[in-house]
Amino acid sequence: MDEDPIETAIGRFGKYQTWILFLISVGWFPCEYQLNNVVFLIPSVEYKCLDNNVTNYCPCNNPEYDTSTIVSSVTSEWDLICNRTHLASLAQSMMQIGILFGSLLFGYFSDRSGRKSVVLTSLILEVVFIIISAVVPYFWLLLVCQFLIGVAIGGSMLSCYILAVELCGKSFRPYLSGLLEVSFLISYITLPIIAYFVRDWRQLQLVTSVPWIIVIVYYWLIPESPRWLITVGRKKEAIDILTHIAKKNNRPTDNIEAIVEKVELLNKIDSKNQQKVTYIDLFRTPKIRVYTIITALIWMFCSHTFFGINQYIGRLQGNLYLNVLLSAACLTPGLIIVIIATLRLRRKVSIISSFTTAAVSLLVFIFIPSDMRAATLAFAIIGLIGAYTSFVQVYLYSSEIFPTVIRNTALGFSSMFARFGSFIAPFVVNIGIEWVSILIFSSVAFSAAILCYFLPETKATTLPNTIKQREQAEM
Repeated sequence: MDEDPIETAIGRFGKYQTWILFLISVGWFPCEYQLNNVVFLIPSVEYKCLDNNVTNYCPCNNPEYDTSTIVSSVTSEWDLICNRTHLASLAQSMMQIGILFGSLLFGYFSDRSGRKSVVLTSLILEVVFIIISAVVPYFWLLLVCQFLIGVAIGGSMLSCYILAVELCGKSFRPYLSGLLEVSFLISYITLPIIAYFVRDWRQLQLVTSVPWIIVIVYYWLIPESPRWLITVGRKKEAIDILTHIAKKNNRPTDNIEAIVEKVELLNKIDSKNQQKVTYIDLFRTPKIRVYTIITALIWMFCSHTFFGINQYIGRLQGNLYLNVLLSAACLTPGLIIVIIATLRLRRKVSIISSFTTAAVSLLVFIFIPSDMRAATLAFAIIGLIGAYTSFVQVYLYSSEIFPTVIRNTALGFSSMFARFGSFIAPFVVNIGIEWVSILIFSSVAFSAAILCYFLPETKATTLPNTIKQREQAEM
């Protein structure tokens, strides 16, 4: 397992993989916009209650909304104020619920039916559901669309990432984890700029979705994962795709059939059985069972910490659009940190360091006097960067831990737990006692760091293809 035969055939990361990474990054933009645009779609709004001419008064039957920042929002269109504020929270959470279901559903079908079909389906459905959400006349229909958008996002986040990882060689994976985040940061930075000029929520949904209907052409541009094809016994298709990629990368093709046969020999897979992967496979064998439980908890703690800290960053005083830009800018150094850490450090060391950085910065945050605003902001940002880099690395680390045959299923299961973490975070933020909330987030980050210690080291190792290979591998 020291040598990666697929890397030998098509190279660590050539022109073809660069092209696929570009397509995935472009196709991801609607997903990234939806994950970040809630502050513009469902904002907290100022209003004057015309019943008695009092600002932000409840109950209010005749509100007049402040349109100086956002002309039209979900909040103002359906009067999600006073005794209807819980509906605003519901609208925000429906997408997270959808992502949970999408991660499980598409993760399962990706391991059974292939990476390409799930990538195409999720990207196309994502755009379609966003467009529909922009024209719905009723609030309950918007809730349905938010859920369906989340389902598609859950599928695209996992399947696109796994396809990219499986198309590159083991020596390039550290770079890939950072490069795949470029679309997130670009969308995060450009969203407030777009929203500044498009201040109607329906138009904003259309502007950030309609151009991406072009992902339909990905059917002819994106290949199936050759690693997956080999694990399910589709040898000829794998050879054809590897040959095509090798030609694009100017590599020899005469040894590809022998390489595929070598991988088949290493895998020793009964292809008939491999087409019946279920979530039960995550708990059948001792090591995989332990890794599944630990990884799921780490994802939950990571998501909980990131979204919790992000809540505090989002409470900055000042211009809404500028605040979102600042939040995005503070995450940009995380890309460089991730690449350097994954190149220079062992996986366990780098991810444990990230979680510890988040936890320690939050502890310091508790003891900083509230009037020292610059210092509190600085440590909050350090904590956010620590949580963000943990989030980026946990995708790579998890994809390296689990074998090809259950990789998407495992990440789908872990992503489900990440949604639980994001659900809980707002409640912790709103406890009402700031130091208690921050202490909880810090403790959770420390717990994630400790759990990482019990996972195997995966740096510079070939991706395992079968459960047996993972079970026989040493820690």
